[in-house]
Amino acid sequence: MKSKKTRRKKEFTVIVWRDEGYYIASVAEIHGCHTQAKSLDGLMRNVREVIELCLETDKESYIPMEFVGVHRVGL
Repeated sequence: MKSKKTRRKKEFTVIVWRDEGYYIASVAEIHGCHTQAKSLDGLMRNVREVIELCLETDKESYIPMEFVGVHRVGL
């Protein structure tokens, strides 16, 4: 019986913020991987696409990280 190779899905940490009517996303594990959209649904579609493009062009730009949390600091 042949065993099937299961490809483990990579998960990415996406930081999202809103500025001047646009949602903006930055992928923490891939340097320079950013996108924007007018809606959150559009942003998530763009995020998937930009991750694929970034990995296609530079596979070594992916640096696995462990997400710890988000902290806000006031000054």
